Amino acid sequence: MAGRAAPPPDATLRAWEREQARLGAGVVEEDTEEWQRDPGFAGLERVGGVDLSYIKGDDSSACASLVVLSYPALEVLYEDCRMVTVSAPYVAGFLAFREVPFLVEAVQRLQQEEPRLRPQVLLVDGNGLLHPRGFGVACHLGVLTDLPCVGVAKNLLQVDGLVRDELHREQIRSLQREGDTFPLTGASGRALGMGVPGDSRAPSQVLLQVPDPGAHPSVPRSTHGPYCRPSLTDFLVPLCRQLL
Repeated sequence: MAGRAAPPPDATLRAWEREQARLGAGVVEEDTEEWQRDPGFAGLERVGGVDLSYIKGDDSSACASLVVLSYPALEVLYEDCRMVTVSAPYVAGFLAFREVPFLVEAVQRLQQEEPRLRPQVLLVDGNGLLHPRGFGVACHLGVLTDLPCVGVAKNLLQVDGLVRDELHREQIRSLQREGDTFPLTGASGRALGMGVPGDSRAPSQVLLQVPDPGAHPSVPRSTHGPYCRPSLTDFLVPLCRQLL
């Protein structure tokens, strides 16, 4: 595959682990905003989503996207889509070191250009608490931006006793309509997220993981062609209708 980066040395991986542990101390799992405690999310007015979508055949060229929608109308308030060059390699458990710098930059541009449109919650394409060290990309981004983030993933990461067994497959099959859910509770007893139905253009399951300052999701990854298009919106709107 074009643009594939070389694996990092062990010393780099150990340094990344230490950084995850350091930043992980800043994760807040409890609701911190009034709208989070309201059954109807009264006070929630802006929902954001972020994603990096890679050009097919080249894992070093990607479109970094940030979209902000109004809530509950789900009208597009802000879009930022920019082509970026990704140099860090993909290593399972360390996605944040590959993608988060570009997502932080997108949030910073929004803060500089349209601070009044800063989202109150950010849906992040990737894992949150459901992670080998309990600090996935959604947690990482939430701590660095001080935004409530929710990790949204398509597939179950097998950690803390969670496995893709027949019980899990049966739980997925049980997701038939809007509002259906099942819990993702680890062997430790810790609540790591929940499964909800996908959209017609999304997977049959969406795994939500609540990480930091209240925390919130992302969007299923979409692979674009060579153009940076705001197709994140196409996924974010139905996802928000499903979740909120």
